[in-house]
Amino acid sequence: MNENNLNANESTTNELLIRIEAKYNNLSKGQKRLANYVCENYDKAVFLTAAKLGEIVGVSESTVVRFATQLGYKGYPGFQQALEELVRNRLNSIQRMEVTYGRISQSEILNNVLQSDIEKIKMTLTTVDQKAFELAIDTILGARKIYVIGIRSCAPLASFLTFYLNLVCEDVTAVNTNSSSEIFEQLIRINEKDVIIGISFPRYSMRTLKALEFASNRKAKVITLTDSVHSPMNLYSSCNLIARSDMASIVDSLVAPLSVINALIVALCMKKQGEVVSTLETLEKLWDEYQVYSGDELNHVNSPLPVTTDRKGKEDE
Repeated sequence: MNENNLNANESTTNELLIRIEAKYNNLSKGQKRLANYVCENYDKAVFLTAAKLGEIVGVSESTVVRFATQLGYKGYPGFQQALEELVRNRLNSIQRMEVTYGRISQSEILNNVLQSDIEKIKMTLTTVDQKAFELAIDTILGARKIYVIGIRSCAPLASFLTFYLNLVCEDVTAVNTNSSSEIFEQLIRINEKDVIIGISFPRYSMRTLKALEFASNRKAKVITLTDSVHSPMNLYSSCNLIARSDMASIVDSLVAPLSVINALIVALCMKKQGEVVSTLETLEKLWDEYQVYSGDELNHVNSPLPVTTDRKGKEDE
């Protein structure tokens, strides 16, 4: 490997590049070509499948997998995760979009995006920490009050989690994140009896990090849902839930984190099954009594249409 390959990337040297340098002399010719390509083009290699990387370099897919194993990773997924750590937060949205649209045609977008989401869920399934998941369940159930925070693209995840936690737990608050001052005002009474759940994926949110730091300083329990054990969100957490996200386009793929949230909610419901059933029965009665869904939910296809009113306000017969 050319000495200047590593020098050119000196500012971004991490464990992956160190491993490549240490193992380089023992690699086969094809694996050395892979090593050179990765060191020079890691910002592109991170988005490639094993087959595509092999095609570009001129080696077989099996050679790519052996290369990853030779470096000490558990197959190509482990190698790709190390690549993501190398380039994380170094590509802006425009660069990510350019790389993505440069590698797939318009006709392949649907298939590629769905396949990528499937892979992220599979990778999450193989790396998820069951003990951390169970600890999160027990921590939430034992908390006096639950705070949930997620900013920007993570806001829908926080909203979804808050909505369902409210059906299971008594005191749940979605932290309003319009400004840092609002965040601290809402967390001012948090203490050791409470828990905060912080959701953040690259690019990581400084406001979320500061909220978790504040909660930790107030002795509250901190649960994080993020993409890596190296995420800054884990600095203040006692329970880390890891889910793989996709940095391969301008749109963040948060399918795997949503699946983890689904599992979290289902597990909580099973722990408090009797209370959840009672809550849902009460809600169903209230919805019927106050016609909560009569105006904004469509009937089944074969059901009669709801009664409408004409311009004079009279009901159609």
